[in-house]
Amino acid sequence: MELSILLAGQIITMFLYVAAGYASVKAGLFKSEDSKVLSNMMVYICSPCMIIYSFQIELSKDKIQGLLLAIAAAVLVHALFIIGTALLRRPLNLNRIERASLIYTNAGNLVIPLVGAVLGIEWVFYTNAFNIVQTMLIWTHGISLIGNTEEKDYLKILMNPNIIATIAGFFFFAARIHIPEIVGNCLEGLGTMIGTAGMFVIGMVIGNMDLKWVFTRKRPYFVCFIRLILFPAVTAVIFAVIARMGIHKDAKQILLVVFLASSSTAAAMVTQLAQIYDADAKYASVINVMSIIFCIITMPLMVMLYDMLA
Repeated sequence: MELSILLAGQIITMFLYVAAGYASVKAGLFKSEDSKVLSNMMVYICSPCMIIYSFQIELSKDKIQGLLLAIAAAVLVHALFIIGTALLRRPLNLNRIERASLIYTNAGNLVIPLVGAVLGIEWVFYTNAFNIVQTMLIWTHGISLIGNTEEKDYLKILMNPNIIATIAGFFFFAARIHIPEIVGNCLEGLGTMIGTAGMFVIGMVIGNMDLKWVFTRKRPYFVCFIRLILFPAVTAVIFAVIARMGIHKDAKQILLVVFLASSSTAAAMVTQLAQIYDADAKYASVINVMSIIFCIITMPLMVMLYDMLA
């Protein structure tokens, strides 16, 4: 119950960030188009800083084994989401923004502070597993999907700041290299901007929208049902079975961290990439905002389901 209450509170806080971005545009302080600058800053500066800093922890055999379990679980989740979305694509006529919103979640913005508050700061380490897998996928598969291109420039992909940050962060972790405190403080400061600024950008994007139009659209409700209920329910059953296998002494908690990430809202990164690649950023924002509202109820319920089954 404590987890569910804290979870709902964190999501409400995120929604208030969205409301602040929306109000800033309505008040004439910013234009909706100004959000693209913030999106570029978040994607190419804040996100890499967060990735590198998240690896600055002590190396141990137990943590390595736990991380490998979490990575395997994250790969399994993304495979399920990609395959499930592919199977539903034609019957439901899913467009590229809808597909990306079903596959990629708002894991970093919501789950990192939640895990730290409920399970303890030492468990935040395992959120890296989901973020590693999602980062690698969103900058390969995600860009191809949102950018509507089949071009595979692997050199360009590898030179992406987020991929470089993931490789560098893991190297520092494996080699037990600790970044100087001053540099670490800078990375932490820029990285923690993602949660607040990401939601603020969403609010700015929908700042010139008619909210009545937003909530009278039927498709986003359907997308949110799949993202927040159908996919997480299937994941809960699978993870509960794995947790009962006893493959790691902390398997239930580690899988809970990955489950929280997989049952989160539609990724704010989808909106940011939609802006960068001139896709339908407004529709992506609608899905994101609606998923934030609904997950105040759905995420606690999904966590209760997992806890009961595991």
